[in-house]
Amino acid sequence: MRFVQPLRNALGLATKDIQYSGRPPLPHLVASTIDAARNPNHVREVDHHLQTLGILKVTLQAPDNQSRYLEHLVLSLHKSHGHGPPITHSSTRGWFWDVRPNLAGMKLQSQEQAARSETMNEFPWHTDCSYEASPPRFFALHVLQPDQCGGGTLSVVDVANLLRLLSPSALQGLTLPEFLIKVPPEFRKGTTRSIVGCVLGTNDIGEPIRLRFREDILTPLTARAESSLTELKHALLQENSLSTLHLTPKDLPKGSVILMDNTRWLHGRSPVRDPARHLRRVRWDARPFEK
Repeated sequence: MRFVQPLRNALGLATKDIQYSGRPPLPHLVASTIDAARNPNHVREVDHHLQTLGILKVTLQAPDNQSRYLEHLVLSLHKSHGHGPPITHSSTRGWFWDVRPNLAGMKLQSQEQAARSETMNEFPWHTDCSYEASPPRFFALHVLQPDQCGGGTLSVVDVANLLRLLSPSALQGLTLPEFLIKVPPEFRKGTTRSIVGCVLGTNDIGEPIRLRFREDILTPLTARAESSLTELKHALLQENSLSTLHLTPKDLPKGSVILMDNTRWLHGRSPVRDPARHLRRVRWDARPFEK
């Protein structure tokens, strides 16, 4: 796959591709200042990579403990490129969610009140907010403090590659609203405890292109749905051995930002070994999944 040539400007922006053996390159932009997030050329290239491959790494060359770059970037994408607005996590946390071990939350894990991202446990393959009727299309993670003990590797897999491994009957089965998706207790709003819907969304001409998935909250309601889900999980095991990107703390050092299309890439995390590991997440562009 080819990517556009670097767009140079007075802010010192640069782009390059990070090559992983046997896989398409991971687009990589370098932003020398926080204000790059307001530069039309930079924002245009970010949008280009998100619309094409659906994944991008940005290296910030200026200190940004408050994640102002991400704040300005999401607003710029909304204003200039039609992205939906950022999603508010809560009345106290605003747009951003600090992804780091929460010792108090970890103690509550047996009571199912702690978000898995706030523990040091492995987080298996998933898409964010798969239990929402309108999950965010995009999310980004800003690395404030990488795991310095060798843990916390972020792994990602391209949904398009995964779907090529599925039979036509499985693809059709996953597009049908025959799955119960439970809302994790820590994310319940009001009285909603679950939704019923499909796992695989289609575009305007019926092609399956979007996935929502988190195995521990997903229950097939029919034999057809169960068979389709079993095939999807088997394909994921195959894909995991073939073309998964494993982004270690060396690949994502302090100051890195990774942006992804939440419906086109599955992601997961190895166990965290460093209690000081700290990432900051923002999600945006919520859309009804089945439309």
